[in-house]
Amino acid sequence: MDQYSFSIFPNENFLDLRLYQYGWEQCAPLHSYGPAVRNHYLFHYVLSGRGFLNSTSGDGESRHYKLKAGEGFLICPGQVNTYYAHRDQPWKYVWLEFDGLRVPEFLSRAGLDVSQPIYRSHDRGRAEAVGETMLYIADHSEQSTLHLIGHLCLFLDGLIQSSVTRKENRGGQLRDFYIQEAVNYMEHHYRRELTVEEIADACKLNRSYFSKMFKEQMGCPPQEFLIRMRLSKAAELMRTSGAPIGEISLQCGYPNQLHFSRAFKKRYGLPPRQWRAQGGAVKKG
Repeated sequence: MDQYSFSIFPNENFLDLRLYQYGWEQCAPLHSYGPAVRNHYLFHYVLSGRGFLNSTSGDGESRHYKLKAGEGFLICPGQVNTYYAHRDQPWKYVWLEFDGLRVPEFLSRAGLDVSQPIYRSHDRGRAEAVGETMLYIADHSEQSTLHLIGHLCLFLDGLIQSSVTRKENRGGQLRDFYIQEAVNYMEHHYRRELTVEEIADACKLNRSYFSKMFKEQMGCPPQEFLIRMRLSKAAELMRTSGAPIGEISLQCGYPNQLHFSRAFKKRYGLPPRQWRAQGGAVKKG
């Protein structure tokens, strides 16, 4: 009798997942960074010692957090933050700066966002595995892009699986199907004017229900996801082609180049031309 194993891989649409910078640091007593604002997601894991984080929450209020070894903290794009080492037990941490269209969803699954930036684990061993994966990335910059992105995926999965604030993925296969349909529709039509109503209609769903479901699942409203997709496509074209900015703007759904430049600067911190000239460079964490 024949024996075999057969599975279908769920199409998660791992779009635009990329690393921007990574490293580790043994800080001096009271060593601080900030106040600063990031253009991408930045996660620190505390390997030893202690430290403090001051950051703005979703309501704009400043909050103060104490952290120790085995814990971590998330900084979201546009969030004002300052962090500094303990006077007597200065921390050593490892960091990754990363982004991607589905990153808000992955972080939301881990229960991390602008209002809940602190990572703690229900299992010390799993938390240490998260830190080890981050250290591997930080210490292996000579590896290929694909190799490092693979470890970024392992980091995100470990973060989700180990976080005490982890959220269960509710709604089952039908919800996943609708989200998949919506993302696919955006992928095929992002170059032209596209409304949330049209996307909801394509999924045969009520607009308000669709918007609520999409935000719960993906961590951001559908219109914001569409903007991120367009700007991500534009950034990739600026990296890989010599096409004029105006042409790229048009190709990515922005017939008005001024509107494109404003949206791009808000997302990436620099105007398109300057960003391209600097090669998308970022600053140390």
